Amino acid sequence: MLRHFLWLSLVLAPVVQAAEPVVLKLGSSVPRESPWGAVLRVWQKAVFEKTNHEVTIEIFWNGTQGDEAAQMSKVKTGQLDGAVVSAVGLGVIDPNVNVLQVPGLYADWAQLDKVRDVLKPRFEKTFREAGIELVGWGDVGLDRFMSKGYPVKTPADLKGKRAWVWREDPVLPPLFQLTGAVIVPTSLPEVLPELSTGNVTILSVSALAAEQLQWASRFDHMTRSVVAPNIGGMVLAKAKLDALPTAWREVVLETGRVASKALTDRIRGEDAKAFARLEKRMTVVELSAEDVAAWAKVFAEARARLGKGTFPAKLIEEVEQLAK
Repeated sequence: MLRHFLWLSLVLAPVVQAAEPVVLKLGSSVPRESPWGAVLRVWQKAVFEKTNHEVTIEIFWNGTQGDEAAQMSKVKTGQLDGAVVSAVGLGVIDPNVNVLQVPGLYADWAQLDKVRDVLKPRFEKTFREAGIELVGWGDVGLDRFMSKGYPVKTPADLKGKRAWVWREDPVLPPLFQLTGAVIVPTSLPEVLPELSTGNVTILSVSALAAEQLQWASRFDHMTRSVVAPNIGGMVLAKAKLDALPTAWREVVLETGRVASKALTDRIRGEDAKAFARLEKRMTVVELSAEDVAAWAKVFAEARARLGKGTFPAKLIEEVEQLAK
């Protein structure tokens, strides 16, 4: 009897091992308790329940897997199975994604949607060719200038001011260079100390992101006019997806698309609410027609510079036409 039991245990052992849940490890820079985190936690729960607890999504919050460039590198090497990142992270795979954030072109979400709907099949194709599935898009908010101690009405107001840019961001540096601002490039976690010491006094950020990253209290002025939309997306390694049973893979992708839509719809609403809150305690800078014209000229020149190496010139021309 004992011999039979041992034999049966050996036979069943691989079955028990195969029943172990599959863990999908994703990197992210967002806080767990943020609006983005709330959406992603719902996604985690949905995947776990719909796969009968066979697939678990583990998210590393707050950039604990490194900055977005590092996270995407880990996705490419298999150290992570995916990531939820901004356009900076997406740009590691296809730099042209950042064309959706060029300054002065998208005054609202409708203009962004118009352009993104046309371009997204191309981006999804380039990601697949790189072995990564672009599951869906998400939004961070509408970026505006926030400043400390002075209003920003015209490009000349930025001359000599210390402006933060994300170290890997290819889009904003030409804009700030044209205004004569002093660029301070850092990683995301380094921004708050720079703001606290006064080494940075101006940046372009969405109201929601400014609140969630605890930057908002460091500013006293905010422009109503939009500089650019701030976007992102959810990606998963294709090899990891292909290794899943078909039913599980479909659950992960279907619920991921739903979560991505929520990262668009809900976040846009949350960003508008955040702007309304900040509007009550900050001085909101309203631009005159002359101010708008001055910025339009600088924005156009910045896009022209971006079309001379950062992006194909034809792509810049295309998005400018699509956004009209």
